[in-house]
Amino acid sequence: QVPLVESGGGLVQAGGSLRLSCAASEETFNTYAMGWFRQAPGKEREIVAAISWTGGNTYYSDSVKARFTISRDNAKITVYLQMNSLKPEDTAVYYCAAARPNSGSVYYLLPDDYNYWGQGTRVTVSS
Repeated sequence: QVPLVESGGGLVQAGGSLRLSCAASEETFNTYAMGWFRQAPGKEREIVAAISWTGGNTYYSDSVKARFTISRDNAKITVYLQMNSLKPEDTAVYYCAAARPNSGSVYYLLPDDYNYWGQGTRVTVSS
Protein backbone atom coordinates (compact mmCIF):
# COMPACT_ATOMS: atom_id res chain seq x y z
CA GLN A 1 0.00 0.00 0.00
CA VAL A 2 1.34 3.38 -1.03
CA PRO A 3 1.75 5.38 2.16
CA LEU A 4 1.30 8.84 0.63
CA VAL A 5 -0.73 9.82 -2.41
CA GLU A 6 -0.57 13.31 -3.90
CA SER A 7 -3.23 14.88 -6.08
CA GLY A 8 -4.21 18.29 -7.40
CA GLY A 9 -1.46 19.01 -9.87
CA GLY A 10 -2.11 20.25 -13.37
CA LEU A 11 -1.63 23.03 -15.88
CA VAL A 12 -2.37 26.60 -14.82
CA GLN A 13 -1.60 30.04 -16.17
CA ALA A 14 0.78 32.36 -14.37
CA GLY A 15 -1.02 34.14 -11.57
CA GLY A 16 -3.39 31.24 -11.02
CA SER A 17 -3.84 28.90 -8.07
CA LEU A 18 -3.75 25.20 -7.33
CA ARG A 19 -4.25 23.17 -4.18
CA LEU A 20 -2.24 20.02 -3.75
CA SER A 21 -3.39 17.28 -1.40
CA CYS A 22 -1.40 14.48 0.18
CA ALA A 23 -3.46 11.68 1.67
CA ALA A 24 -1.76 9.28 4.07
CA SER A 25 -2.75 5.67 4.50
CA GLU A 26 -2.48 5.36 8.27
CA GLU A 27 -3.33 7.47 11.29
CA THR A 28 0.27 7.03 12.41
CA PHE A 29 1.16 9.79 9.97
CA ASN A 30 -0.72 12.23 12.19
CA THR A 31 2.31 12.10 14.50
CA TYR A 32 4.78 12.78 11.69
CA ALA A 33 6.11 16.08 10.47
CA MET A 34 5.26 16.56 6.80
CA GLY A 35 6.90 18.38 3.96
CA TRP A 36 6.33 19.38 0.38
CA PHE A 37 9.29 19.23 -2.00
CA ARG A 38 9.58 19.93 -5.70
CA GLN A 39 11.95 18.93 -8.43
CA ALA A 40 12.25 20.72 -11.74
CA PRO A 41 13.99 19.12 -14.74
CA GLY A 42 17.75 19.15 -14.31
CA LYS A 43 17.53 20.45 -10.75
CA GLU A 44 17.82 18.92 -7.33
CA ARG A 45 14.83 18.24 -5.16
CA GLU A 46 14.18 21.24 -2.92
CA ILE A 47 12.05 21.92 0.12
CA VAL A 48 9.01 24.06 -0.51
CA ALA A 49 7.21 23.95 2.83
CA ALA A 50 7.13 21.90 6.00
CA ILE A 51 4.74 21.51 8.91
CA SER A 52 4.96 20.03 12.38
CA TRP A 53 2.73 17.15 13.39
CA THR A 54 0.45 19.49 15.33
CA GLY A 55 0.29 22.00 12.49
CA GLY A 56 1.46 24.72 14.83
CA ASN A 57 4.85 25.24 13.21
CA THR A 58 5.47 25.84 9.54
CA TYR A 59 8.38 26.63 7.26
CA TYR A 60 8.45 28.11 3.77
CA SER A 61 11.30 28.53 1.36
CA ASP A 62 11.99 32.11 0.37
CA SER A 63 10.82 31.44 -3.17
CA VAL A 64 7.27 30.58 -2.09
CA LYS A 65 6.83 32.58 1.09
CA ALA A 66 3.65 34.67 1.09
CA ARG A 67 2.31 32.75 -1.93
CA PHE A 68 2.02 29.16 -0.67
CA THR A 69 0.34 27.84 2.47
CA ILE A 70 0.87 24.42 4.00
CA SER A 71 -1.77 22.98 6.29
CA ARG A 72 -2.92 19.63 7.61
CA ASP A 73 -6.19 18.05 8.64
CA ASN A 74 -5.33 15.20 10.97
CA ALA A 75 -8.93 14.02 11.04
CA LYS A 76 -8.54 13.29 7.32
CA ILE A 77 -4.84 12.31 7.57
CA THR A 78 -4.21 14.80 4.78
CA VAL A 79 -1.73 17.59 4.16
CA TYR A 80 -2.41 20.43 1.76
CA LEU A 81 -0.35 22.93 -0.18
CA GLN A 82 -2.32 25.94 -1.34
CA MET A 83 -0.39 27.64 -4.13
CA ASN A 84 -1.38 31.15 -5.17
CA SER A 85 0.14 33.65 -7.58
CA LEU A 86 1.87 30.84 -9.42
CA LYS A 87 4.88 31.64 -11.58
CA PRO A 88 6.43 29.69 -14.46
CA GLU A 89 9.42 28.97 -12.20
CA ASP A 90 7.08 26.99 -9.92
CA THR A 91 6.82 24.36 -12.65
CA ALA A 92 8.01 21.05 -11.21
CA VAL A 93 6.96 17.69 -9.88
CA TYR A 94 5.76 18.18 -6.33
CA TYR A 95 6.26 15.49 -3.72
CA CYS A 96 4.91 15.18 -0.21
CA ALA A 97 6.95 13.42 2.43
CA ALA A 98 6.57 12.27 6.03
CA ALA A 99 9.23 12.21 8.73
CA ARG A 100 9.09 10.05 11.84
CA PRO A 101 9.81 11.98 15.04
CA ASN A 102 13.55 12.40 15.41
CA SER A 103 15.97 14.70 17.19
CA GLY A 104 13.20 16.75 18.69
CA SER A 105 12.79 18.96 15.63
CA VAL A 106 9.28 20.12 14.89
CA TYR A 107 9.84 19.95 11.13
CA TYR A 108 12.58 18.96 8.69
CA LEU A 109 14.11 20.62 5.66
CA LEU A 110 16.31 17.98 4.03
CA PRO A 111 15.11 15.08 1.85
CA ASP A 112 17.21 12.65 3.90
CA ASP A 113 15.23 13.58 7.00
CA TYR A 114 12.09 12.06 5.52
CA ASN A 115 11.10 8.39 5.68
CA TYR A 116 8.12 8.18 3.32
CA TRP A 117 7.45 9.77 -0.06
CA GLY A 118 4.55 10.06 -2.42
CA GLN A 119 4.77 9.40 -6.14
CA GLY A 120 4.63 13.09 -7.07
CA THR A 121 2.18 15.30 -8.90
CA ARG A 122 3.17 17.51 -11.79
CA VAL A 123 2.52 21.25 -11.75
CA THR A 124 2.99 23.24 -14.94
CA VAL A 125 2.63 27.01 -14.94
CA SER A 126 2.40 28.64 -18.33
CA SER A 127 3.46 32.22 -18.97
